Amino acid sequence: MLFTTGLITATGSAQTTSRQNYPKITGHVGILHPIVTFSSAGTESNFDQHYVVGMPTGINIWKSDKIGFSAEFVPTIRAENGTSKMSNFLFHPGVLVALGKGWTFAGRAAFETSGRYGLTPVLSKMVIRGKSSGLFAALPLPLRVGNERPASFGIGFQFGIAF
Repeated sequence: MLFTTGLITATGSAQTTSRQNYPKITGHVGILHPIVTFSSAGTESNFDQHYVVGMPTGINIWKSDKIGFSAEFVPTIRAENGTSKMSNFLFHPGVLVALGKGWTFAGRAAFETSGRYGLTPVLSKMVIRGKSSGLFAALPLPLRVGNERPASFGIGFQFGIAF
């Protein structure tokens, strides 16, 4: 079972008079809550018989104000039956596309230590923007295959700080 994250950056501010220099390096940290995962084996909901949380950390290299590259690293912790453990680690490289008005699309490849792999489209929105950082919310939609398990599709919610 895989859970992924999205990404938003705190690039630029409304009506800045200074010109941005590119490439520009930004980053983000956050908390990811997988909500539900669907597959032919059934539907698995977080918060039901277990709790899973991811802690994404990413670095972004913006080539321009419209396009960039991102590498995200996501350790996942699973709590179940009174115990918890790190259950997965995700390497999540991808392309970033600034959509305007604080919206960003991230198209990510996904490689997990669980043996699963796939793609994760992510739509994120900067909800509070400061001078050098901001708070964002994201909707990751992980698609996974591999490790002798049925293909799956998930929905998650992520929030965090971009800087």
